[in-house]
Amino acid sequence: MAKMFGEKALELIRELHRSNEGTLPPFNDDCLRQVLEEMRALYEQNQTDVSSTVAGEEGLFSGVQLRHASLERDKRCILAYLHNRIQRIRCMRWEFGSVLPQDIKSNMSEQEGQWFAKYSKSLAKYMRSLGDEGLDLMQDMQPPKSLYIEVRCLVDHGEFETEDGTIILLKKNSQHFLRRSQCEHLIRQGILEHIL
Repeated sequence: MAKMFGEKALELIRELHRSNEGTLPPFNDDCLRQVLEEMRALYEQNQTDVSSTVAGEEGLFSGVQLRHASLERDKRCILAYLHNRIQRIRCMRWEFGSVLPQDIKSNMSEQEGQWFAKYSKSLAKYMRSLGDEGLDLMQDMQPPKSLYIEVRCLVDHGEFETEDGTIILLKKNSQHFLRRSQCEHLIRQGILEHIL
């Protein structure tokens, strides 16, 4: 069976489509490399055929058009794959904060990790520039019903200092009554859970 142009590029898109929203599948470096190799081969064949056409050979134009359309499709698939992954990583920055869970970090490429670090730095700089003392946009992702909430610690986290200087020991299964603004980031990281 003959290999169809664009199969590997479509595989990248299907992989993202099959993964759950809010998750990040492992970066498929091998498949991406195969798509780029296919694109290089198509480009080189087009260059050869265009040179032959200029030299007077006829009948190669339709092949050049087909390969060019395949090149464009592969390019769009790669861009869609990379853009979708970056959008998921951006959403995870807002969900988890500046420290991503290890399972998500391990699925990122080196360049995605660098992009995440730069995005986090830019976001932190922007939040510091708001108002006199800055504004934490990560707080109150949902409108609060009360200023204080009851939380249970899910892991042994250690000492936690509140805004007023009180130090609380966050041990597994301990329960605390804290200001929502002080513990919301710990809830998103999975250290605390809100007791309803």
